[in-house]
Amino acid sequence: MTKQTKTMVITYLAFGIYFLLDEIYFKDLRNTLNQVINNGGVSHIIAYLISGIPIYLGAVLIHNRKEFANGFGLSGSILKGIYVPLLFTLPMFIGFAIIFKFNSEINLEEFLIKVVAAAFFEELFFRSFLFGQVFRFTKIGFIPSVLFGALLFGFIHLYQSQEFYESIGIFAITFLGGILFSWVYAEWNYNIWVPVFLHLFMNLSAMMFSATENALGGIYFNVFRTITVLLVILGTIFYKKNKNSKLEVHRQNLWIKNSLNKSIKL
Repeated sequence: MTKQTKTMVITYLAFGIYFLLDEIYFKDLRNTLNQVINNGGVSHIIAYLISGIPIYLGAVLIHNRKEFANGFGLSGSILKGIYVPLLFTLPMFIGFAIIFKFNSEINLEEFLIKVVAAAFFEELFFRSFLFGQVFRFTKIGFIPSVLFGALLFGFIHLYQSQEFYESIGIFAITFLGGILFSWVYAEWNYNIWVPVFLHLFMNLSAMMFSATENALGGIYFNVFRTITVLLVILGTIFYKKNKNSKLEVHRQNLWIKNSLNKSIKL
């Protein structure tokens, strides 16, 4: 078995085990922890940390200990991971502040669950691991690398609505979001903190001003979200050109790559 094949097998197997166990045991684990901790937000985060064990073990099998953090994209600049997404999401914060009322009922539990945990663990598990291990460390191109995770990302958000057409909209938005976050992860030198804080600030802006009840959102919400998405795309392209750096995702590697990135070691 080649190293690339090993990487793919371990990635999908580890993620599959995580996802299955998460679907079966996550809620019970969180509730059990909450009986001891008596804080739903902290219990939610700890349950995520525990449920991700198959993914952590998978990463250990793919990378040696020294490359573990880099393989997960955790060794990138946290500072850049904060200020770049903050600049991109300013239209959402400013626009929502003008259009919507400030949500004075925000509590720590809701913040930890819907903002912190959702941003960090979804990006770490879906973008850094499920997408990142395959696209970074094999010759599989961007489309096949991102497709499964984006589809799954869309499906897991269907709980947000019971109405058929609204559910289709939620699926489409989160599916495209999964592709966007994966692209951002790749283009910002596999620094997972960039999509983590982009995800975090987008969720936070919506929560701060009660801008939407689900991922689909209304007209005004989508106007400012669209502006942010355009800023993300154009700002990222400008950043790469300013650095005289080629885009990581291009026509020649949409389906398959001719060679691995020389800076990446397996």
